[in-house]
Amino acid sequence: MKELDLLKKDWKKNSDSFAQVSEKEIYTMIHKRSSSIVKWIFIVSIIELGLGLFSGLVLSFTKYDEKNIELIKHLKIYSYYIVTTILFYIVVLYFIFRFYTMYRKIAVDDNTKKLISTILKTRKVVKQYIAFNLSFFAVFIIVFGGYFFHEGYLEGASKNGVVHPEMPLNIALISFVVLILATAICTFAFWLIYKLIYGILLKRLQNNYEELKKIDL
Repeated sequence: MKELDLLKKDWKKNSDSFAQVSEKEIYTMIHKRSSSIVKWIFIVSIIELGLGLFSGLVLSFTKYDEKNIELIKHLKIYSYYIVTTILFYIVVLYFIFRFYTMYRKIAVDDNTKKLISTILKTRKVVKQYIAFNLSFFAVFIIVFGGYFFHEGYLEGASKNGVVHPEMPLNIALISFVVLILATAICTFAFWLIYKLIYGILLKRLQNNYEELKKIDL
């Protein structure tokens, strides 16, 4: 924001007759910066989706993925897995569309109040996007991971000759705690990545918002 600071210093030095011109220059600069930031949010979300699809495509040609799919089908939850995956990508595409519409809107905002409103909405949508991704990841791992472990234990017990096997409470509790901790660690790692990438962009939007509020006063 060095350019803005220089403009504001110059603004204070000039007479009142030039105040409107200086204010317009500051608004134009903030407008351009905000539009660029929202465009990058849109681009980053597209890259994120592309990397996810690409990695999924690469894994689909490996034996590891083939074994996982066979296991999912064996446990008779393949349809749930497909539906969940489709719903996830539908929601992600919805958020990407929102980012695009925010970019289009912020590009044509023609006054300070509209720009402030769009910036606030954009920050809110980005936070919702991050919260959805992290929540979906955590719930997906806990639900499917817990089910895999439970069914795997029962199937192993059956192969060992146990009739009507049941998972002991202590094993169930230990496995649940381990799963929760592992999920929490992975979710926190993803949160740090989101904080690094989107956090920087949101911080810049916040700075623009604060500068616009000064102009609008």
